[in-house]
Amino acid sequence: MKRQLLAACALACATVAPAYAWEPTKPIEIVVPFGPGGASDQMARTLQGLIQKHNLSPQPVVVINKPAAAGGEAMMDIQKSVRDPHKLLTTSSGIYMTPLSTRMPINWRDFTPVAMLAQDEFLIWVKGDAPYKTVQDFLAEAKTAQPPLKIGGAGSKREDDLITFALGAEAGTKITYIPYKSGGETSTQLAGGHIAASTGNPSEEVGSFKGGTAKPLCVLSEKRMRYTTKVASDMSWSDVPTCGEQGVKFTYNMLRGIFMPGRVTPDQQAFYVDLFKKAVETPEWKEYLERSALLPDFRSGKPFEEFLAADEAKHKELMAKAGFLATN
Repeated sequence: MKRQLLAACALACATVAPAYAWEPTKPIEIVVPFGPGGASDQMARTLQGLIQKHNLSPQPVVVINKPAAAGGEAMMDIQKSVRDPHKLLTTSSGIYMTPLSTRMPINWRDFTPVAMLAQDEFLIWVKGDAPYKTVQDFLAEAKTAQPPLKIGGAGSKREDDLITFALGAEAGTKITYIPYKSGGETSTQLAGGHIAASTGNPSEEVGSFKGGTAKPLCVLSEKRMRYTTKVASDMSWSDVPTCGEQGVKFTYNMLRGIFMPGRVTPDQQAFYVDLFKKAVETPEWKEYLERSALLPDFRSGKPFEEFLAADEAKHKELMAKAGFLATN
């Protein structure tokens, strides 16, 4: 019996494959297409910290910010880094919107998709003392306001701009969009009464929400947010109604994903897919999701690529209607 056990162990040990067919041999760069402190940067640095804490990689992770050209600099860097398995790109829907609005010769298919880690939610925010109780109250005033009401957001021809256009189009009214450099600046302008509303993510307005200087009218997702911990005025994120509940058909979420340069090997791609599968199971990642009120949504392989193709088509259609597509 003992000999049989030893023989079985020897056979099992002989057939066990190495942990990975490929592993990084130098520090891994996560390139962030925005400046320090923003939501994309926070995600990258959260990943950096938990990967190190839980020894998920044999090599350290370095975060590099390349915010120029609305993220175009970062995308160009990854596009030029063909076959380099030591570079990653963290990105959002800018991976479609920047090329479509600038005719920059880049497409997400130039890269190697690794995984979608989450989706970011968008809310309609107004000042804490604003008279609006629902988004329909806001849109009703927008229909008669002279001059038109102003909605602020981060950047031009990006997510916030697109949301503002879609809301105005659905309501059949003109809403003026005011672009700012960041979500933080937008929040300050809303608190000061310089704009009537904003379309920020939870992480961009949570401080104002807690302080009572801003309040959410609704969230643009198909379902309410999942987080039940009270955030402000005895209100949780899950207490915020969807805009659909208030009669708005338009919905919008933004991907948060990881890409590699093109033409890497399947083994190199598989290493990172497995790394991020482990990363999203850590307590630190789950705390980050709740802190930022992100929608957990891990996808890799074909499901991720199918999502990207459908999401790109949706953005292209919306941007065409809004007049955001670059012309020759």
